[in-house]
Order: sequence, then structure tokens, then C-alpha cells
Amino acid sequence: MNKRDVFLENAERLYVVEQMLIEDVAQRVGVNERTIRRWKDEFKWDYKREQYLNSKQMFHEELYNFARKLMTSIELDLDNNEKIDPGRMFAFTKLLPMINKVKSYEDNVSQKEESTQNKEITPEFIKEINETFLGIKYDE
Repeated sequence: MNKRDVFLENAERLYVVEQMLIEDVAQRVGVNERTIRRWKDEFKWDYKREQYLNSKQMFHEELYNFARKLMTSIELDLDNNEKIDPGRMFAFTKLLPMINKVKSYEDNVSQKEESTQNKEITPEFIKEINETFLGIKYDE
């Protein structure tokens, strides 16, 4: 793996997983912002970031569904006066508190993503700055 690949891999991880801004990624990795932007477009980092967030945000639901199925099987055994496997009972008691922790984590990641998106300069904001401070008028 050459030096470029190491920088590229690190920058992608910071952008996709750590949800950092382009400017912060460039500073942390020590690469020009234009290079980071080019890599972001070339390697579809926005798509990867979205996929990463979606996978994280659904995990609590999967965990919840698994815990429900486990609980149902334990209840069925209780109703049929069958012996309950201690491993299933242990797993169930450990899963319950984890659901809230995972949900909390996913909510924090989602909020971080929203705040990151709000920090980008939109064309409307640039237009407003031009009109307000520079006196440039646009024909509509």
C-alpha cells in the first residue's frame, strides 16, 4: 500500500464513519481540501456515508426484534412447563439494556449528521450574502 492509498483510506474513514467535515478531514490527514473533495466525488463517499448511517440506524430495530423473538420463545417454554435454557435467559437479560444504548447511539449519530449538513454553504446563502453585503442583484 503506497502513501496515497494510506491517506485515501484514512480520509474516507474520517468522512464516512467519523462524520467529519471535508475541511477537518483535510487538516487531519494533511491533504489539500480539493484533493479530499475529488476523492469524495470519485469514490462516492456521500453514498457510503448514507449507507453507513442507514446500517447503524436500523441496528436497534434488529436488536429489538431479536429480543422479542427470544422473549416469545422463552414465554412459550414457560407456558408449556418446559425447562428454559439458561443461555437464552442470560442472553435476553443482557439484550434488554443494550437496546436503549444502541438507540441512543444511533440518535446521536443522526443528530451529528444533521448538524454537519447544516454547516454547508448553500447557493441560497451565497445569493443572500451577495445581495445584502455586495449589492449584487439577481434577475428572477
